[in-house]
Amino acid sequence: MKVLLLRFGELYLKGHNRYVFENMLINNIKNMLAGEEFKLSKTFGRYVITDYKEERESEIIEKLARVFGLYSLSPADEVDADVKTIENYVSKINCDGESFKVFVKRADKSFPISSMDFAKKLGEIVLNSNKNSYVDLYSPEHEIYVDIRINKKAYIFDNIIKCHGGLPLGSSGKGLLLLSGGIDSPVAGFLMARRGMSFEALHFHSYPYTSELAKEKVITLARYLSKYIGKIKLHIVSFTKVQEEIHKRCKSEYMITIMRRIMMRVANRLCEKYNLGAIITGESLGQVASQTMQSMTVTGSVVDEIPIFRPCIAMDKEEIIQVSKSINTYDTSILPYEDCCTVFLPKNPVIKPTIKQAMHEESFINVDALVNECVDGEEILEIE
Repeated sequence: MKVLLLRFGELYLKGHNRYVFENMLINNIKNMLAGEEFKLSKTFGRYVITDYKEERESEIIEKLARVFGLYSLSPADEVDADVKTIENYVSKINCDGESFKVFVKRADKSFPISSMDFAKKLGEIVLNSNKNSYVDLYSPEHEIYVDIRINKKAYIFDNIIKCHGGLPLGSSGKGLLLLSGGIDSPVAGFLMARRGMSFEALHFHSYPYTSELAKEKVITLARYLSKYIGKIKLHIVSFTKVQEEIHKRCKSEYMITIMRRIMMRVANRLCEKYNLGAIITGESLGQVASQTMQSMTVTGSVVDEIPIFRPCIAMDKEEIIQVSKSINTYDTSILPYEDCCTVFLPKNPVIKPTIKQAMHEESFINVDALVNECVDGEEILEIE
């Protein structure tokens, strides 16, 4: 019988509450495959998908590969876990002219032959059936896997498809992603989702200084992220008045610092309003002036009751780009539509701001009124 064999990773590390994570993972698998015909069953250490339409296999695999918590999967044939049945199946494998290796995993310790001995025996059978083949234990062209499980079934396959691993989505709460439209912030959202955190998104829009195309760009990025986490609530906040006030009344070198402090205040207010447990940013240490240690300390100091997660903090730009390409956000992120961070950009932004000086500059503007106006005027879109 044709099946899809699913493996999970970190869930092995969970203790008595492991069932909570497994139940979340099972629900997430079912949600990802909504609309598909299938049955999902469980055996120790594995999930098995059966009764699906084989012509839909590639689409189902593509969806499953986006389920956080799954480590890998394999299209496989399920047979009864007895010696003769497995040997009979393996004798029909065609790998003539190729080097090969047989891997046997024996989760069911009642199986009468050890993994190593059975692998040798099956290798002999493959050799007898494929006269022009030979065994290569180090870099075989063809890999044959036999996974013997405690449900008295064996799963035989030749391909392991890597998934993203991590923790089941939703197992680490829900946050608010600051989604700028650049390369970094979608990657930050993806990385936190891989650690089990679902999220809503917040975008600051500065029309007419930024165009509607910039807004559409962010909506497109949210749509790519929704492929991994499902429907995303996107909060769009007008930031035009804030930037005009800062530009008019504060020192230019502190403009980005003050701007980001107000962004953090708005994000914090929205987290309180919608019961979100963290703020997520795409900041990478030292990448730009606003991402020095001192700058992040000053901008983050206005948030004191929830964490600010910066999953890209220790990644260099090339690493971030590679992730963005793997999740298909890169080509959209580099479209030349400005975001609000480029509006009134000072020539020499401060790279070592202090909280004292930032508070002094903020004394020239009505911070609370600006934050209230941002929060009260938000636009909310449902992206899927």
